[in-house]
Amino acid sequence: MAAAPAAPVVAPGPLLLDNPGNVPVAAGLSTELVNSTVRQLVRVSVGGKRLRLRFSNENGTDTLVLGDVHVGLAGPDCAIVAGSDRAVTFDGHQGVAIPSSAPVLSDAVDLPVNALDKLCISIHVPGNLPRGGHSLFQYVSGPGDRTADAQLANPILTRVQALVSEVEVDAAPGTNVVVTLGDSITEGAQSTSNAFRGWPDRLAERLAADKAGSKWAVVNAGIGGNRLLRYGSGPDALARLDRDVLSVPGIKAIILLEGINDIGRGFAPTGPTEPVTAEALEAADKQIIARAHEHGVKVIGALLTPYHGANYQSDAGEAVRTALNNWIRSSGAFDGVVDFAAPTADPADPLSFAKAFNDRDHLHPNDAGYQAMANAIDLKLITGK
Repeated sequence: MAAAPAAPVVAPGPLLLDNPGNVPVAAGLSTELVNSTVRQLVRVSVGGKRLRLRFSNENGTDTLVLGDVHVGLAGPDCAIVAGSDRAVTFDGHQGVAIPSSAPVLSDAVDLPVNALDKLCISIHVPGNLPRGGHSLFQYVSGPGDRTADAQLANPILTRVQALVSEVEVDAAPGTNVVVTLGDSITEGAQSTSNAFRGWPDRLAERLAADKAGSKWAVVNAGIGGNRLLRYGSGPDALARLDRDVLSVPGIKAIILLEGINDIGRGFAPTGPTEPVTAEALEAADKQIIARAHEHGVKVIGALLTPYHGANYQSDAGEAVRTALNNWIRSSGAFDGVVDFAAPTADPADPLSFAKAFNDRDHLHPNDAGYQAMANAIDLKLITGK
């Protein structure tokens, strides 16, 4: 099977929700959710006749028990489109126990999908919903198993751990995958949640509309807080490269946008930790390139976006960002280069985000900023055509 996008992800930040049905939103819960049904919204970037789901307990220290699981085409507020609901099995059985630190793949599901179709994946968790892993806004209802319900009864929209980490689609022969590896800017922080407006989502739309690109799927491997060299809100990029990127079926290319958190945290005006050099970041990029090339995967380097005015911006950090961007642009180490810096910068102040592309924190783009980033990518770098 060729891989379609991993579940869309949203980093912590202001609530920007595409929530036309006005489902109650709970930004944080004071009590544990027990015996609940979680409905996760995802979007695939290529079409096919069958699909398979990948569930993750890779951050868990205990076995995670899942009850019934269903998948169907998504309607408004993650209602299931009539006639599309399918039960998901594991080795022919309903439910599965996922060991700690492990993923699990479902059986194949006969459900035809088109490129950019949205899916609702409904999961009954008989015990406590896990905490501490990679979270995103999901619909939660309970108590009890409501996975087969077309419309969840009295759901809340809240941040809980993402249980589905990838959707694999049985796509047409010759379908390839590009993985976007990065931090919250790749994850889609401060774009409209559940609306698929991050730059990898917009890239998927451009590829789907392109004759050569229509046989390319996009997998978003961005994690908020990620760093190249040190643990952030998850393993650093070097540590998770095999698990999150090189193991993706059908992978042929990586777009790498990493380093701003290494720089920002290393030189933060208040409480700097572990200052980093441009040379160390370049060495990490070279490692990613070498390991990817061993698997026949090309690596496209992306210039870091501006961050002047962000809460961890500093002159020393800016010097490292500039040096790293210059190296990415001119070293010849990468198989291609994308300039995300110039299209998002204020023309009058290139070290700062353009005001139209950043609403709040001088670090994360808004929907328009992410669109500008996607538009800056020459599709031929990916497709070769």
